Amino acid sequence: MSGSVPESAPGAEYRIEGLAQASGATVRTIRAYQDRGLLPRPERRGRANVYDGAHLARLRQIADLLDRGYTLASIKELLEAWDAGRGLGGVLGLVAEVHGPWADEEAARISRAELDERFGGTRNDAAIEEALELGVLERIPGRDDVFLVPSPQELAVAAELHAAGVALPAISGHLRELRGQVEHIASRFLEFTTEHVFARCLGHRTPTDAEAAEAAALVRRMRPLTRRSVDAELARAMRLFATRHLQRQLAVDTPPAAPSGTRSVPLPADTIQAVESLVGQERVAAFVAAATEREVQTRTLDDLTSTHGQDSQINQIG
Repeated sequence: MSGSVPESAPGAEYRIEGLAQASGATVRTIRAYQDRGLLPRPERRGRANVYDGAHLARLRQIADLLDRGYTLASIKELLEAWDAGRGLGGVLGLVAEVHGPWADEEAARISRAELDERFGGTRNDAAIEEALELGVLERIPGRDDVFLVPSPQELAVAAELHAAGVALPAISGHLRELRGQVEHIASRFLEFTTEHVFARCLGHRTPTDAEAAEAAALVRRMRPLTRRSVDAELARAMRLFATRHLQRQLAVDTPPAAPSGTRSVPLPADTIQAVESLVGQERVAAFVAAATEREVQTRTLDDLTSTHGQDSQINQIG
């Protein structure tokens, strides 16, 4: 916002309407900032309130911090630190470090015609609106035929999936699900680093310039670690689950292997408890194996006896 308004001349003075025009804020917003203590009171001259360049600079500071995601409450703390002489240089440096890019790629532009060509050559307004809602595309003011692409890699993945036969609604649904899971990972990593890395320089108060500079340096060191750790774990998990999935697919046409070694058989909890009370927990497996073997042998003997009896009766009849 501050880049779109002219700089104030030294000694410039404003009525509230002029200050609103110079800063880009509304008269109502300026009065609200005064009520919250974010903006110093103007000088009273007769019946008029007079603002100066310091008020304009303060409004631009507030607008910049709002653009970076700060709340009005946190902005007030920062500005109070500034007024107390502690400075905002280190804090703003930290804000810039956190707000900066967390990936190596740069945003690009793409025309509507190029989008249509990459996704099947058919105009799909619903898909464009979905991409805009997800932030995969962003509108460019004054242009309806060109879009900003914050992550060209993400758009390229979507194009490859669509070329492989995946429908656009399925791609959008997958991205929504994936985004929720990744945001959970990012939140957990932030909690972890805040507790173990940033606690010493970022407490529950506005940091000093030195503390903010230290935190900014730590952010620079931590930034690549997030991607490395996620990339490594994702590669491990993909190999594990892809291998299992392939084994299941191949097992459909593969005859079952002959049984060998040991197998696990689920038993009722009441049975396990009864055996434990009889022989002890550490001997349950041996007892069950012995009892099973004994039952098998008994049934085998019964079968042999029954067969022998039947043979004897046949011989007597013969």
